Amino acid sequence: MRRLAVALAALTVAATPALAQNGCPAGALTQTRDLQCNAADLFAYMAPQLGTAVAGGSHTLGLGTTVGGLPHFAVAVRLNAVLGSAPELGPLTSANASPGTNLGTKDAMVAFPTVDASVGVFQGIGLGVTRVGGVDLLASATYVPEVDAGAVSIAPADGALKIGYGVRVGLLQQSLIVPGVTFSYLKRDLPTVSLQAGASGVNFNMQDFALTTSSWRLSAQKNLLMLQVAAGYGQDSYDASANIGVTATGLTIPNVNASVATKRTTMYGSLGLNLLIARIVAEVGQVSGGDITTYNTFSTGPNAKRLYGSIGIRAGF
Repeated sequence: MRRLAVALAALTVAATPALAQNGCPAGALTQTRDLQCNAADLFAYMAPQLGTAVAGGSHTLGLGTTVGGLPHFAVAVRLNAVLGSAPELGPLTSANASPGTNLGTKDAMVAFPTVDASVGVFQGIGLGVTRVGGVDLLASATYVPEVDAGAVSIAPADGALKIGYGVRVGLLQQSLIVPGVTFSYLKRDLPTVSLQAGASGVNFNMQDFALTTSSWRLSAQKNLLMLQVAAGYGQDSYDASANIGVTATGLTIPNVNASVATKRTTMYGSLGLNLLIARIVAEVGQVSGGDITTYNTFSTGPNAKRLYGSIGIRAGF
């Protein structure tokens, strides 16, 4: 939870008047504007990594086929984690960085627990040894607990749980000789939170921080005796916003509305172990692409490829 708190704290410094997507206001270089632009860089840098941690890879852990219509279902509990990075805070919060400075980054992991569910509503139309056109309804739940980590505190503003929803359509249903192939769409969001943090003489007070994601996946699955293999490809869209107040010694910065949006391509693979009533699944993937501009440059850029992974257990009937 401390790593989650630090990652969210980085987002809170993205406060600028007349905020563009990159967050840096126009005008002559002053200490205030430099701090604003540096703060906006942190927001633009960290928001996509939080989005990846929420969206994850497969829409139901390790599942690349429809579940087979009513009354069939699948439920998975998992932890999504992103092997990301965060800017070094010192130069950014001191308001002394020069425009275009190349700043260092450090490794950081962002993780969220989630629950996925698939409920079959139509088993599809029989076509030889498989079926086509099956439909599942999808749901997810993302949890963010209340955190008090010394200089950083996080409090959910409207509940610690956020429900997502979507649909999966079967292109091929898995059978003894045919792999399952599906197309799915899912909207997952982060619960709205409030956060307070302080570092290097800069205090941050964020209200109504919201992160929404939407994603599509083309995925496939095949059972091989005790093992289950699956893979997928798709795209994520991330949108983050907050009302943020920032104060620094000798400076007054009004509350502003900050936002960032981007799209990234994702691909992943998973391996599951079939047990009697459940499956243990591990998943590894990578996101890339996007169009994120910043005031400074970074040793690891905001558009860098990011590895992510999930581990959990899935049960169903």
